[in-house]
Amino acid sequence: MIQLFKMAFRDLGRNRRRTVFSALALGIGVALLLFIAAFIQGEVEQSLTSAVKLQSGNLQVRAKTYDEVKTSLAFEDLIANPDQVAAQIASLEPVQAATPRLFANGIVTNGDQSLGVRIIGIDPASTANAPYRDGMVSGAFLTADDTGGILVGQSLADKVAIKTGDQVNLLVNTSNGDLDQQAFTVRGIYTTHTPGIDNTYVFMPLAKAQVFSKAGNHASAIFVLLKDKSQTSAVVNALQSGSYQVLTFDEMNPLIVSLDQYSNAVMSLIYLIVLAIVATVIVNTLIMSVFERTREIGILSAIGMKSSSIMGLFLAESSLLAVGGVMIGLVLGALIVAYTSTAGFSIADFGVTGILIGDRIYTHLTLQDTVTLTIMAFVVTLLAGIYPAQLAAKMEPVTALRSAGK
Repeated sequence: MIQLFKMAFRDLGRNRRRTVFSALALGIGVALLLFIAAFIQGEVEQSLTSAVKLQSGNLQVRAKTYDEVKTSLAFEDLIANPDQVAAQIASLEPVQAATPRLFANGIVTNGDQSLGVRIIGIDPASTANAPYRDGMVSGAFLTADDTGGILVGQSLADKVAIKTGDQVNLLVNTSNGDLDQQAFTVRGIYTTHTPGIDNTYVFMPLAKAQVFSKAGNHASAIFVLLKDKSQTSAVVNALQSGSYQVLTFDEMNPLIVSLDQYSNAVMSLIYLIVLAIVATVIVNTLIMSVFERTREIGILSAIGMKSSSIMGLFLAESSLLAVGGVMIGLVLGALIVAYTSTAGFSIADFGVTGILIGDRIYTHLTLQDTVTLTIMAFVVTLLAGIYPAQLAAKMEPVTALRSAGK
């Protein structure tokens, strides 16, 4: 076996340029796949994290009749005495934070600029608002007793040309079906680096939102964050009651969950497509080597080398190509992923509904993806070497020598 690999190494060295380009083709394919895998994994993880922190939480408790699509504000669709309900939920050991939130649809107007927004009443003191508090780019965060201030996202502020301290008009749908309009002062501007949030969300204290929308002492939902998402089922069981519905992250974010579930299947398909192209290069390289060495193969057969050994020789060559190509790919891929995982790269606002995509993607390569890709690349390269190896092994010594002599 060692002798076969020595011969294979020598044979690959006969045409160094072709060997290098074949290994490089495999290496570039592996590096490309590592980057794609890291990109998809990074995007999925960022979407999951953003959805939990910014949009849905791990759980939400709502009235059973609440219509999220219509952002219903009818009293029968809301949670009464939400502070009390949130305090009861927060007392559960697995719960990190539980806070009431009131949602309403509205329009923000500044001069001749206007834009549809989602008005959210929050408890400013809740730790669940940390992403917005930590993302302040100007001004100050809200206080519970602020009756005339709002927070807006950086993207929204840019679109309607407002800055901290400006007064804007807000139009809101109220619980009785009417419209109400009031002037508010922009206390601060935040960014979550997520266009789906920064373009749309306008925050005000819960008490003011209840008065503004005429919702009384009600909230649309109790936003719940857990210390460990594995405790979701236990908390859901503890919160089950006849008055409210408890929605899990999976139920509120079906598109993100589907993306997470099918990402591995998509990656496997991409693996096969790219590696199939690379395999074609390897096959061509080895077939050319077979025809160039027809006389040598005939001599080896004539002196008693078995067909299985000849086949093993060419498989050894494909193995060495696989090792070299995979190593090149791992190094190139690691460098690319290392850079994009820290620096990231900016992307456009895709405007995809149902999934939160940040304005900057940071790649994340898992050990499982690396190992899977390495094994697949090695196996595909070996499979690519089978046909050329069989072609060489089936050559008759006399025929090979005659063909080589012509």
